[in-house]
Amino acid sequence: MSPRNPTEDLLRTLAPQVLGALVRRYGHFDLAEEAVQEALLAAATRWPSDGVPDSPRSWLITVASRQLTDLLRSEQARRRREDRVARWTPPEQWLSPPADRTARESDDTLVLLFLCCHPSLSPASQIALTLRAVAGLDTRQIARAFLVPEATMTRRISRAKQSIRASGIPFRPPTPDERGERLSSVLHVLYLIFTEGYRELSDPADRTDLVAEAIRLTRLVHRLLPEDAEVAGLLALMLLTDARRPARVGPDGTLIPMADQDRGLWRPDQIAEGTALLEATLPRGDVGPYQIQAAIAALHDQAPAAEKTDWAQIAALYEVLMRLSDNPVVRLNHAVAMAMSRGAEAGIELLDRLELDQRLTDDHRLYAARAHLAEMTGDHARARELYEVAARRTTSLAHQRHLRSRAARLPG
Repeated sequence: MSPRNPTEDLLRTLAPQVLGALVRRYGHFDLAEEAVQEALLAAATRWPSDGVPDSPRSWLITVASRQLTDLLRSEQARRRREDRVARWTPPEQWLSPPADRTARESDDTLVLLFLCCHPSLSPASQIALTLRAVAGLDTRQIARAFLVPEATMTRRISRAKQSIRASGIPFRPPTPDERGERLSSVLHVLYLIFTEGYRELSDPADRTDLVAEAIRLTRLVHRLLPEDAEVAGLLALMLLTDARRPARVGPDGTLIPMADQDRGLWRPDQIAEGTALLEATLPRGDVGPYQIQAAIAALHDQAPAAEKTDWAQIAALYEVLMRLSDNPVVRLNHAVAMAMSRGAEAGIELLDRLELDQRLTDDHRLYAARAHLAEMTGDHARARELYEVAARRTTSLAHQRHLRSRAARLPG
C-alpha cells in the first residue's frame, strides 16, 4: 500500500463514524453511504488548503447530513411524498453532536461493522460492504483487491445495500442474545480479509493491502471490545503472522518457506505486541479458535531457529483446535506437526486418513504436505511427483514456482 498522508488517514478513521451517525439517525444506508462519500471528497479537496477544522467529525457529519437531505428530498419529490418531507427534522437539528461524545462515536462504528456483517448477507457481500463502508475503500480498490471486474463488485455492493434496505435491519447494537453470532461473523469477515491479503504473493504493489486494512479494523474492534478474548486472539494472530511477511518472499518474488526464512527480518514489534495480547488473554480460561491459532503462530515466531521449533506443543495445540472445529486444513497442519515432532511416518498415517475427506481432494496443500513428508523419508521420486501434482493444483504463480523448485532440487 502506498503511504497515505495524514488527511487521508484521518478521513479513513472518521468515515465509519460519520456513516454510522447518519444511518443511526436517518436510516437509508445506501443514500447515507453516498452522502458520506461526497463529504469525504469535499474534505479531501478543502482541508489541505483550508486546514483541518477544529472538529473534523462534526464537519463531516454536517456536510454529509446536508448532502443526505438533498438526496432524500430528491427521492421524496420523485415519489410525491411531500407529507413525509414535512415531518423531517429541521435542518438546524442536523448538526453533529458534541465532539466529546466518544462513547457514541465508538458505538456507531461498532454497530456499522455489525450491520455490514449481518448474517442475512453472503460472506462475499459482508466483506465487500465492510471494506466499502468501514474501511473506506472505493469500489475500484475493492474490485482490484479481489481480482474481479469493477462492475461485478459494484453489483455485489449494490445487492448488499439493497438487502439491508429490504430486510429492514435496524441500526442498533445487537441484543445480548444476538451478539455472539454477530460478533463471530464480524471476526470471520475480518479474518477472511486478512487471509485474502496474506495469501496473495505476486504483484503486491498492484493490490490494495488487505492485510493492513484487516489489522486496522481488528484493532478498532479490540479497542471497542477490549475484554473480548477472541477479538484479542484474532488481533494477535494477525500480528504474529504478518510479522514474518518481510522474509516471506525473496527479491525475485520466490516464496521462501518458514524454515528457510531470515528470522532477522521478522518484525519484533509485532511479535511483542501479539505475544503480549496472548499473555493477557489466555489466563482468562475462555479459549477460542483464534487464540489457539495465535498461540501456534507465537511458538513459530519465538523459536530462535527452525530446528528449535516446539513441534510437540504445536501438535498439541492443533489437537485442541480440532476439538473446536472440524476443519480439514487444521487436520492437515496437525499431521505435519506430528511428522515434525514424532517422525514422518506418524504424519503420513494421518494424511492417509485425511485423503478420504473430499473437502481436500483437489487442494494443493494436501499434495504439498505429502511431498514434504515423502522427502523426509528419502523417497525423492515420490516427493518430486507429488510436488509437481501440487503445483498443477494451485492457481498462485508464487506457489507454483516454489513447489517446482522443491521438485527440481531433489537428487536423483
